[in-house]
Amino acid sequence: MTKLKTIFFGTPALSVPYLDLLHQLTDVQLVVTQADKPRGRGMEVSACPVKQRALELKLPVLSPEKLKDDFDKIAAVPFDLGVAVAYGKIFRPNFLALPKLGILNVHFSLLPHLRGAAPVQQALIQGYTQTGISIFWIRPGMDDGPLFLQKEAPILPADNAQTLFEKLIPLGLDGLKEVLQQIEAGHLIQTPQQGEPTLAPMLQKEDALLRPADLTAAQLHNRVRGLACGPKPKVPFVHQGKLEWLQLVRTEPAEKDDPSAPAGTVLCIERNRGILVKCKEGSLWFNEVHPAGKKAMPAEAFANGRGLKPGDGAFRE
Repeated sequence: MTKLKTIFFGTPALSVPYLDLLHQLTDVQLVVTQADKPRGRGMEVSACPVKQRALELKLPVLSPEKLKDDFDKIAAVPFDLGVAVAYGKIFRPNFLALPKLGILNVHFSLLPHLRGAAPVQQALIQGYTQTGISIFWIRPGMDDGPLFLQKEAPILPADNAQTLFEKLIPLGLDGLKEVLQQIEAGHLIQTPQQGEPTLAPMLQKEDALLRPADLTAAQLHNRVRGLACGPKPKVPFVHQGKLEWLQLVRTEPAEKDDPSAPAGTVLCIERNRGILVKCKEGSLWFNEVHPAGKKAMPAEAFANGRGLKPGDGAFRE
């Protein structure tokens, strides 16, 4: 049987296993990634993970600044199907018309929930208890095309963005393999999305500045979970009259609380638990923190080093 001719669109490391699967099951004609960018501490210009993998597989690669820059080159490649996984660029109608079948996208949510660039992070931030993957046909709108397939996955209380990605990536691979088998059998499923859409916008650095006075304990905890991949979650810390932003590595919901305490107050410090901090509503254990210029450490060690004690308003600006 003749293999499907495909083009793969992807950029970050999470996309690499999908390129490998497509290379195994189809005839990949071309790989398209975002342009080379400065990366790492030295900010040296280098290729993204998908481009590096494509070169290892000896596949042709294009990395345009804008898709339209290489439209003619891509249009000259005969292909049946496009597959996009975290490519990060918008497909205009002229691109969507190029393949015989269309372009599929693997999205890490149960559409129409969490349309946008950060569905995994926002699922945690917004307090979802269930998510999954959707494989859908790209249309000019944002993540609103008809569905080919969906698979569900629970979000556990201990999950953060990293562990949720670790669940969803293999789930998406299973889904894509199933979709490719369906297409080879002649089944092109297009099911309209049902329900009220929600959004998952890209996270900005400002979204990671978390003030206990502005957030409930549940909101702050969910933001720490969601920001495990991306901008680092930080809270204001005042010591000897100076303000710094302390990175939170791990937090834990608390049963203890003092409704009369102002938000940002240290309620108690416990060994093997951390610092209990009053929030807008409820309180939250800061289990592990990462001070600027030092290694991550247990929060109680940080508290001891800074001489914190119950009643201190250390987390108020």
